[in-house]
Amino acid sequence: MKKSSPKATNDKVKSRPTSKSVAKAKSPPAAKDTSTDSGKVKLLTGGNPQIAKADGDAPVQAFIAAMPGWKSDVGRWIDDVIVKTCPNIRKAVKWNSPFYGIEGQGWFAGFHCCTKYIKFAFFRGALLHPVPPGESKQEEVRYFHFYQDTPLDEAQFAAWVTQAAALPGWIP
Repeated sequence: MKKSSPKATNDKVKSRPTSKSVAKAKSPPAAKDTSTDSGKVKLLTGGNPQIAKADGDAPVQAFIAAMPGWKSDVGRWIDDVIVKTCPNIRKAVKWNSPFYGIEGQGWFAGFHCCTKYIKFAFFRGALLHPVPPGESKQEEVRYFHFYQDTPLDEAQFAAWVTQAAALPGWIP
């Protein structure tokens, strides 16, 4: 049986695009690597270190050591203030972010590196006095953003940590 050819019409015939006619999607830029004592750590978007989920101080310290530039110093300051304020602190890295909590009460805070700042989250921050300034889509969560030139107010930050640690925390 002979195949019939399509009728000539004014309609455009749809054809499959060729590899030359399809624009190739651009690959995302390669993540930067930074050296730490534990080897190479991949930096994700905004310079957030990719650290495996784990409980304890060691993964948090690895995260802080891998934070790029000035962020590592501020991360160390944050960790030091939290430890001084709450000596019985529980630490972990989850979802590529350090978390801080009290055993049996859940997590009260965590932070994440963004391109130009560190985003510190108080999971029940709406209950703190004064309320941290950064709002969230989640009603109780409040943020404090540390920029390179943010003055480090230890008394205020320690007061927020003390209040947050006394509240029931977030349990994933």
